Amino acid sequence: MDDLHRLNGRINDRAGRKLLPSILVSGTLLLIIWFALAFHRELFAIFIGVAVILGIREIVRAFERSDTNISFPALAFATVVLTLSTWRGSLAGLAIATAFCLPNLLILLLRKGPEGFVKKATATTLVLIYLPFLAGFLILLARPFDGLYRVMTFVVLISCNDTFGYLVGVLFGKHPLVPKISPKKSWEGLAGSVVFTVLGGALSFHYLMHEHWWIGALVGFVVVFTATGGDLIESGLKRDLAIKDMGSILPGHGGILDRLDSALLSAPAVWLAFEIVKRYL
Repeated sequence: MDDLHRLNGRINDRAGRKLLPSILVSGTLLLIIWFALAFHRELFAIFIGVAVILGIREIVRAFERSDTNISFPALAFATVVLTLSTWRGSLAGLAIATAFCLPNLLILLLRKGPEGFVKKATATTLVLIYLPFLAGFLILLARPFDGLYRVMTFVVLISCNDTFGYLVGVLFGKHPLVPKISPKKSWEGLAGSVVFTVLGGALSFHYLMHEHWWIGALVGFVVVFTATGGDLIESGLKRDLAIKDMGSILPGHGGILDRLDSALLSAPAVWLAFEIVKRYL
């Protein structure tokens, strides 16, 4: 027991976060996702929509610190539109809703005059694409009859990347990956992500999706770079805005965006992989 406490303390000190609350939060989120998909898949779309709206609130507040003021209500309403359109209309619904919401959001900005319009328009476009649009692919994963298994496979991939990259990096990391953006990320952690995410992908595709294990291994390899890239993008945002976390709603993680970052960029890649498998393999 003492060895476990020492290991936990070592991880907390090196990572700058508490490990056990992080595990508890991750487990709770996993149970919510499983319940929604197992009983009423529409609940999963609602869950994603609510999470995105909370994430938008975080990023809007973060932008305010740099005197970039964008409309939270307008972006929250756009999220509702994109969420409903994606669930009802699949990929076409997501694309059309995004094409409808973007110009209307930019037109709303014009009410305050031209001063700072480019900065506000750029921030608004970033938020719309980064959050509700990319999150739409999470909803697309859940729409088919096997949505539970697709999303659980996605969760396995993301969890393997984040968890083992975190643990291996904390315990063995010595060589920084991108010190100017995320000083705690290391090449050793990236190697841990590659090994375990490829393994997790092979196992989940074989046992959950009943597909060839090598397809899952390839998808796992891709997810390492999309998930790590998503994490680094959010770290770049936080560095530029001079904040440690986007929020504090999730103990051990920070804000909603600190939990969503790797999933947002990985969802389109995994959705595309499933579509290729369904159509051509």
